Amino acid sequence: MPLSRRSFIKISSATLGTAAAGGALASRGFSSSRAHGQDPGTEGDRVVPTFCELCFWNCGVLAHVKDGTVTKIEGNPAHPLSRGKLCPRGTGGTGLLYDPDRLRSPLLRTNVRGSQEFKPVSWEAALDEVAGKLIRMKEQYGPEALALYSHGYGGSWFKTLMSAYGSANIAAPSFAQCRGSREVAFELTYGMGAGSPEWTDIENSRVLTLIGSHLGENMHNTQVQDLARAIERGAQLVVVDPRYSVAAGKARYWLPIKPGTDIALLLAWMHVIVQEQLYDRDYLERYAVGFEELKAHLADKTPQWAFARTGIAAETIVETARFIAGGRPGSLIHPGRRTAWYGDDTQRGRAIAILNALLGAWGREGGFFLPAAMPIPAHPHPPYAHKPRPAPVVPGGQVFPFASSTLAHGQCHASIPGTADYDIKGWLVYGTNLVQALPEESKTIQAIQALDLLVAIDVLPSEIVGWADVVLPEATYLERYDDLHAPPWREPYVAIRQPVVDPMYDTRPGWWIAKQLGERLGLGAYFPFEDVEQYLAERTEAAGIDLVELAKTGVIEGPKVPVTIEQGVQPTFPTPSGRIELYSQQMADAGLPPLPDFTAHEEPGPDQFRLLFGRAPMHTFGRTTNNAFLGRVMAENVLWLNARRAQELGLAQDELVTLVNQDGVRSPPIKVMPTERIRPDCVYMVHGFGHDAKGLSFGRNRGVNDTQLVTRVAIDPAMGGTGMNVNFVRIERAVA
Repeated sequence: MPLSRRSFIKISSATLGTAAAGGALASRGFSSSRAHGQDPGTEGDRVVPTFCELCFWNCGVLAHVKDGTVTKIEGNPAHPLSRGKLCPRGTGGTGLLYDPDRLRSPLLRTNVRGSQEFKPVSWEAALDEVAGKLIRMKEQYGPEALALYSHGYGGSWFKTLMSAYGSANIAAPSFAQCRGSREVAFELTYGMGAGSPEWTDIENSRVLTLIGSHLGENMHNTQVQDLARAIERGAQLVVVDPRYSVAAGKARYWLPIKPGTDIALLLAWMHVIVQEQLYDRDYLERYAVGFEELKAHLADKTPQWAFARTGIAAETIVETARFIAGGRPGSLIHPGRRTAWYGDDTQRGRAIAILNALLGAWGREGGFFLPAAMPIPAHPHPPYAHKPRPAPVVPGGQVFPFASSTLAHGQCHASIPGTADYDIKGWLVYGTNLVQALPEESKTIQAIQALDLLVAIDVLPSEIVGWADVVLPEATYLERYDDLHAPPWREPYVAIRQPVVDPMYDTRPGWWIAKQLGERLGLGAYFPFEDVEQYLAERTEAAGIDLVELAKTGVIEGPKVPVTIEQGVQPTFPTPSGRIELYSQQMADAGLPPLPDFTAHEEPGPDQFRLLFGRAPMHTFGRTTNNAFLGRVMAENVLWLNARRAQELGLAQDELVTLVNQDGVRSPPIKVMPTERIRPDCVYMVHGFGHDAKGLSFGRNRGVNDTQLVTRVAIDPAMGGTGMNVNFVRIERAVA
């Protein structure tokens, strides 16, 4: 007899309490109570497994609960991504749960848009307001006038709502502003992307090459653990970065490359490897096409040619090329994560993918494993009734032939009247602070001002919430169920997100918000469940998964399967040729270079610096910079400035300066950190600071928002990504 959802809740709750009482707990880590920073003096009387939402990695966590308060969060040792460990952000998750600035009730705007003035209302009033406007919008403009911006695992409920409503305008900044170019590059080369999380077998690598990838600062948990294990086993690093990053400090070779010249270095490395026949000949003959075209293309891409462009000595290029090739097949060129740099990013990603192919890394131990996923049938609902129009063509009518996802900035521009083939009139914004996530902030604001409706579904009163017409406060990831998580991975698994404590204040889980809106819109058939417990019970039953066991452990692994060629996998490549495509006929047919080539980029003037930005271990952009626990570790960002240039400018440690970009946009004051660890032609800061939202009492006015200085982008012609490392700043002393 199938297990009912009510039985599941009753049994799993009792099991969780018993398991916690009978097990020894780890030593004390971060702890919290509803009063910021207080230690309630206990590890908890029960432990609830779930998975994290402080970044996209979705690590398994164990939450210790005492008298309804979460006292500690630690990694779930049974979860393949966390393996019992968490990054600083994950352990500080209680700082979000008990953030005193959390949104507490639905809000309606009471003044002009952007005034950040609201009144609290009931859920019925807020949902009726949204549904009424969506009905009128659909009648007047058609369903495609509505766009969704989503970031976070809970966004799946709103994607269902959008598809039922009839709009395909579903976008995430993580595509065009982050990883999209490398995904497209690997799809063009291997027929599939690099994965998210990436399918990198770092733990077994002999040589790991990082190109602008800051492992140890971006703190992608599994990869950082794998990197530590690899180093313990004697693996060597080659790090290419204008900045001496944490990873560079572990490297055998640090190449402080001139920004914007990575493709030249990659081509020169390939030149050496091909000319000296250091590539994996058997692998290429078996799996690849286009080698002769590549060889001819590389003939003049000599180390001397690359030295003139990159600033890396020719002999160093030769030495590192030989070193990288000497590690094959356990030599891995990491694909990177935020790869939207200079507008030629798909071509740079293609160069990385091709170099990995020369090394025989795809599908090999120490390279890229070929993942498997737990087969879980989708929850049934009626077919979508409306075939939506495609996303609107962006200004200028440019079409991006390999844009495999809707472009967030394209949706934004299409909200400015007259700039696209049809106008977007309404936004649903789930879990993404678009004002900081999208470049060209002035265009984002211009688009918002032209909307008929902006609805923000969020946990904190971020900048985008301040621009909303209606605010729907979501429960945090520690207070809600979400859909099952079963991504492709080395070990197939399914994980559950479940409430650790009851939702605080008048907040609601995303599934409930989406279902309530669906019912008001006449789309209730697309949410054919009474509540999420029923949904989860029916989905797991269809997959043959024991839901009680899943709730007890947080994760269930599937049967072990081979994931590398060495383990017996016969790789397949869903490209047009069925093989690895070094030469891309798809690119050629689209009028784009079929092999990567170097294009010089604009350089900073004599008094300018190229603006670079990235992450810190304890922060995930705006999701954590209002977190008092994590903010005490790093409360603001600072400006990395080459020590010699600082001396020339007469600037000392912690002196306040103002940055002025090429378009005259000025930053608030920021502290200078003179250092030898960065090239003299660029500056660097951590992204996600400089909030001006009134409701963020801890994060407001701390540091500088680099997005305000990103007023120019270089658009990738292959997939539409926004290269953002094309902005320059000059430095002035801040006026007292």
